[in-house]
Amino acid sequence: MMDTRFDVELVSATKRYGTTLAVDSISLRIPRATYCCLLGPSGCGKTTTLRMIAGHEAVTDGDILIHGENVSDLPPIRRGTAMMFQSYALFPHLTCLDNVAFSLKMRGVGKAERHRKAKEFLALVHMEGFAARLPTQLSGGQQQRIALARALITKPRVLLLDEPLSALDPFLRIKVREELKRLQRELGITFIHVTHSQDEAMALADLMVVMEDGHIRQSAHPRDVFERPVSPFIARFIGSHNVLRNHAGSIAVRADRCWLGSAQDGPHVTGHVVAVEYQGAMVRVAVMTDSGDEVSALVPDRLFYQQPTEPGQQATLVWSAQDTHALMEAEIAAE
Repeated sequence: MMDTRFDVELVSATKRYGTTLAVDSISLRIPRATYCCLLGPSGCGKTTTLRMIAGHEAVTDGDILIHGENVSDLPPIRRGTAMMFQSYALFPHLTCLDNVAFSLKMRGVGKAERHRKAKEFLALVHMEGFAARLPTQLSGGQQQRIALARALITKPRVLLLDEPLSALDPFLRIKVREELKRLQRELGITFIHVTHSQDEAMALADLMVVMEDGHIRQSAHPRDVFERPVSPFIARFIGSHNVLRNHAGSIAVRADRCWLGSAQDGPHVTGHVVAVEYQGAMVRVAVMTDSGDEVSALVPDRLFYQQPTEPGQQATLVWSAQDTHALMEAEIAAE
């Protein structure tokens, strides 16, 4: 009997290109109707993993299951997935309506029916007023919505998104990611979204999967990853954490839980200020410790300007013992 609690399962999935190991025996279960973000630095294997799920890359070893069915040997069209590419790949000579309807045309759906369906999905992404336009007459954000409607019209069980927001300006990126989350909730299907942006993954994901060197290093809800990173790599990559080494191992402390004070205030390191960055509500103060590590404190702007500091000044970075998070020794040794 098929296990349908999970929309997607990777079972020891491996991808080799000749002697290059791109993805190394990863296993992952994505529960039904989950917004999953694959996150990591360039070359970590996240896009290769997405393409293996889609069927655009063959699995060297292991299995891919969708709704409990092993699809490892099935072509993309038979997997029940749809993929939205980073470039959007819209047909320049077709109207928005025909771009959205194109996959239905390839499946032999009549013109009237496919246009009726295409109008429904244009309305879903709030683009019904642009049906007659060509892609060149649209902004980047509008093209993104058309590509999204085209991917959704086949009613996939899983939607795969490869860096879908990377071409948008920062303001539009926030608006479109809100739209993606709304659509995922309304449709009740799993979205698997590849990104290198920590902020994007934090905002969107129910399940954040952080990858490095072809391995999954941590997989959990974004808050769990942020609050409890398992290794120095995760703590540094997620950002806003200081990683400090002492005789007992390595610890992580969130920068927003640190402040500039004195040695009597609690656990601390000493050094000198190397940078001050105004960030609106917060001011980031970077400190080079006496042992040569760069750490930082995110200080509320009101508090910072009561007692400002500047590069070159001596500083003591302090935190509360309760905000110290121990990192796994096994990961430390592997660094």
